[in-house]
Amino acid sequence: MLYIQFQNSIAEEIKSRLRSGSACYHSVQNLLSSTLLSKNLKIKIYRTIILPVVLYGCEPWSLTLREVRKLRVFENMVLTRTFGHRRDEIMGEWRRLHNDELNDLYSSPIIVRVIKSRRMRWAGHVARMSEERGCTGS
Repeated sequence: MLYIQFQNSIAEEIKSRLRSGSACYHSVQNLLSSTLLSKNLKIKIYRTIILPVVLYGCEPWSLTLREVRKLRVFENMVLTRTFGHRRDEIMGEWRRLHNDELNDLYSSPIIVRVIKSRRMRWAGHVARMSEERGCTGS
């Protein structure tokens, strides 16, 4: 169900999608944290199981910086837990991966770019619709 508030705020819908995505992540957490699976397979699991849950119905979202940040925090949280920690060569201690290191490991477009791409594709569909058909959103 799509939640749109009186002032066309999509914050509740995004919050709901992130909760669903988090539940989805926790259901496959054992796979994503396994050392037996390759990095590429973990990325495929994320892109085919978790990401569609979060991005369902994202085409009409008008993102503010706050929502962009929430989406990026969610994605970085999943990727950090998926790729684990790194051993620092200088200090010899384990540390969390930095965001730029996560972006290097996750070669696919970040979640916000995926949303923008889907919005543009949806806008193209709407623009090509005939006048008689109208846009119902479904």
